[in-house]
Amino acid sequence: MAKAGKSAAEGSRFKRWTVASLKIGTVVALLGLMVVGIFVAIARGEIESFEDLKSSPNGQMIRVRAADGTVIQTLGPSFGRWIPIDEIPHEMKDAMVAVEDRRFNYHPGIDPYGLARAVFVSLTDGGGLRATSTITQQLARNVYLNNNRDIGRKLREMILAMAMETKFSKQQILELYLNKVYFGGGAYGVDAASRRFFDHGAEDISLAEATIIAGLVKAPSRYSPTADATAAIGRAGVVLEVMQDAGMITPEEAASVHPAKVQLAAEPKQDSVRYFTDWALPQLDNLIDETEKPIDVWTTLDLGMQRTATNAIRAGVPRGAQGALVTIDRDGAVRAMVGGTDYATSNYNRAVTALRQPGSAWKLFVYLAALEAGFRPEDKVVDEAVTIGGWSPRNSSGTYSGEITLRTAFAYSKNTVAAKIGEEVGTSSIASMARRFGITTPISTTPAMVLGSSEARVIDMTRAFASVAARGRSVTPYAISKVTTIDGNVIYQHKPARQVQLVEDYVAGAMTDLMQSAVATGTGRAASIGRPVAGKTGTTSSNKDGWFLGFSSGLTTGVWMGRDDARAVGNLQGGTAPAAAWASYMRAAVARRPVENFDTDVTFPERLEDEEMMLGEDGEEILVDENGMPIEGDPVGDAGGIPQEMTEPEPLDEAWIDQALGRSGEADDQPPPSPRNTGPKTVTAPQPK
Repeated sequence: MAKAGKSAAEGSRFKRWTVASLKIGTVVALLGLMVVGIFVAIARGEIESFEDLKSSPNGQMIRVRAADGTVIQTLGPSFGRWIPIDEIPHEMKDAMVAVEDRRFNYHPGIDPYGLARAVFVSLTDGGGLRATSTITQQLARNVYLNNNRDIGRKLREMILAMAMETKFSKQQILELYLNKVYFGGGAYGVDAASRRFFDHGAEDISLAEATIIAGLVKAPSRYSPTADATAAIGRAGVVLEVMQDAGMITPEEAASVHPAKVQLAAEPKQDSVRYFTDWALPQLDNLIDETEKPIDVWTTLDLGMQRTATNAIRAGVPRGAQGALVTIDRDGAVRAMVGGTDYATSNYNRAVTALRQPGSAWKLFVYLAALEAGFRPEDKVVDEAVTIGGWSPRNSSGTYSGEITLRTAFAYSKNTVAAKIGEEVGTSSIASMARRFGITTPISTTPAMVLGSSEARVIDMTRAFASVAARGRSVTPYAISKVTTIDGNVIYQHKPARQVQLVEDYVAGAMTDLMQSAVATGTGRAASIGRPVAGKTGTTSSNKDGWFLGFSSGLTTGVWMGRDDARAVGNLQGGTAPAAAWASYMRAAVARRPVENFDTDVTFPERLEDEEMMLGEDGEEILVDENGMPIEGDPVGDAGGIPQEMTEPEPLDEAWIDQALGRSGEADDQPPPSPRNTGPKTVTAPQPK
């Protein structure tokens, strides 16, 4: 009986607690609804009328200027006409609703189910909260807000969306949306998009065309049919599946639609400056809040350098390959950017987007880590067979030079020495050095990472070399120098980024010394331009990528060449086409700049002690590429033989190298005797401090 009484009492307390909680929850919910209602009412009063919104511009007028003030691109309101909702084909309306907001006709501006599902998916996937926006929210953002991803902007967007739902009908909201949303390629509104991509008005859009256009909203650049037809067609297929799933089309109708067969409008001839402006303009969202008034965007682009860079890439890239080039001035200003051989054919920007293996260009970080750890350019190392953790790298020539200096090892891109350095200083230290110099992509710490197996972007690698040129101080690339209104009022002015000392002056100076050697006597000789140059070549497995990065007279330029599908390119080595294109471009780029000698006369800190460093193991000699990978078949295609960068240049005499670099006397007219392959041996070298 006592137990029954106790149970009844507990049940009664639980019931009272539940009722009280429900009452409190109801009161809180009602108060919350009242607050939201007040905000919605206030927002509703601030929203323009339907007719006013129709007559407002579809986009902000923007003039983009080069560094000299020349207008290089104009963006502005859509040139398509306003299409009333009843003139827009139902295929277009259905496709847009299906892929962007399936419950558009039923929610009050925000989709509670969609929000709950986004939260659930984010929590179960272990990632951050994923945003979800209705068509009404997107319209509110496009008309009244910016694209900043903060919680305040998202809350304002939701309030405005609910306010719009109280002021306009669903059909009016859809009409505004379809005539104002951005579809890429400068096209605002469905009519402009139809004319841009299919060369006819929106009233004649077919179902296949509608799926392509509807698929653009999520990512206009990524799914643009003129930029990446495969991605656009794949996205259109997703739209078709969603329409079928929503019951808007039958399986038979879906099966009869073939987006791949849609006839695209002929592309207007585009200049390569679009690679630069496509990269620069999205940065405006983080620089200014002005989204309505016409503006002038003043950029860092040098038109003369840009034209020369474009010609150098087009003329120098091997047949069937692509190329990219970035030039960064000493203050971080990007003076030239080429993302491919032809923007009209492909607007994919390989200079800032593509991830490619840098090959031996990565040795920049290997040797920076070595110099910081206490190595010196004149230190003796042994070029010999070595095995580290089961990995046996080989030199590109398949031979070894025995005892040489660190400078010679870098100049001739000795893989075995780089591997030993990685083992000595630690690959994690090398990865940390790369991070320090601006590499943001994932970095492997396996022994083979010293040969550039981790992917990187051209602009990031160029930035790293520019920071070495700046005596080890960080260089931050930028594209926009100022933004003004049309009447000249400055609303943004670039301020120099705070520089951070990444490595000591003596480390950067010694690194420049090594890179100067690589151009004067080593694998980068094709990059010589008649004035001091410091740089490094890079070639990846089976000639898939060729790089040359270097600096002269305050300009740092990175050049990459290769195929988008990462297939081998016959005879492509960093020391051939990329270095030659770099030289062709840089001769003109620095022509009006004073000749600058590098400050490589550095003072190293004293070492605490010298210890023996036992490096190297015997191994089987085979012909391999610059990454130490075995070469299968003829690595150079029909050309035969071994490419320049794979050939061990004969002069390895240390005195001759010093003379060639102007360290003592003049270089002899006659080359020194050929070096001997002394075979693997052990040397005593100072232990870094």
